[in-house]
Amino acid sequence: MKLGFLVNPIAGMGGSVALKGTDGLVEEALKRGASPVACNRARQCMQELSVDSATEIFTCGGDMGEEALVRQRYEVVYSHEGMSTCEDTKRACEIFLREGIDLLLFCGGDGTARDIFSVTGREVPILGIPAGVKMHSAVFAITPRSAARIVERFCRGETELRDAEIMDTDEAAYRRNELRMRVFGYARTPYVPALVQPGKSIIQSVDEERAKEDIARFACEFMTKDELYIMGAGTTIYKIAEMMHLDKTLLGVDAVKNGKLVGKDLTERELLRIIENESRVKIMVSPIGAQGFIFGRGNQQISAEVIERVGIDNIIVLATPQKLYETPFLMVDTGKEELDKKLCGYISVVCGYRMAQRKEVRRG
Repeated sequence: MKLGFLVNPIAGMGGSVALKGTDGLVEEALKRGASPVACNRARQCMQELSVDSATEIFTCGGDMGEEALVRQRYEVVYSHEGMSTCEDTKRACEIFLREGIDLLLFCGGDGTARDIFSVTGREVPILGIPAGVKMHSAVFAITPRSAARIVERFCRGETELRDAEIMDTDEAAYRRNELRMRVFGYARTPYVPALVQPGKSIIQSVDEERAKEDIARFACEFMTKDELYIMGAGTTIYKIAEMMHLDKTLLGVDAVKNGKLVGKDLTERELLRIIENESRVKIMVSPIGAQGFIFGRGNQQISAEVIERVGIDNIIVLATPQKLYETPFLMVDTGKEELDKKLCGYISVVCGYRMAQRKEVRRG
């Protein structure tokens, strides 16, 4: 068995600093205080991964792969100088193909998946360790640990391959609070139910809009005076702000107190600064359609540290009945395993006017 292993070192750096992506914005992310996350996510996977001695691993030098390999034997077949680019990713993939790999395991986000697929096409299956700001494509494992389990099963011949969408998101539009996606292509990926995330779905219907309005009406009633509300991304929570006549961002994280917007499109640092002097804080989030993630996808500003400061008992989850029906479980991937374990269990989800439904929260 031959595995190709690649890390996009800059993937995910824009998340905590509210850039909604990192493509072309590495310098801005660094200026805002971002730090690399992908190598650590890749290392989490590789620390868990156990393969037999006959498995050959081909990788890239430095932070594009080698630094994340702590237990496995490997061969470096591509090296780069300075900060890596998408061209380095593509060149490495070309070499992997010449080596005859059976699976390409990568760590990054949608942009990385798109770059890899542009070279590999359907020639070899690919699997992603989630590390990007947004991961709408269906080639990603739920968590780094899940990726390790999938690779192990693939090497034992215990997985089937399925077609998985590679989603191409317009990042410039995304930063303007416009979600524009198209299918870039269909890759082959090893599939293990409950360990691979589905692609993001956008649910739109008259009933769906009515349900969001009912949720918003109820939220306007239960939001109390002198309490700070960290409001996550998405149309469900956006509807609450709209009903309050607030200019909230659709895809960012904002803060509201006493009916006023006190922080807009906030970074992790700004959230920590805002809650520092607040005695009562709640976090309002809605799961990503079909994927079910309430933390760890598209809202990395609400980091593990922010959640721990606020307290897990002060999390409010809101979702329409249709979204809950299409989402078997709510998922968390904060990057901190101890916190993910604490978040697991059953939680009440506001799903209408004075209506709630119990839903199980799981980690990968």
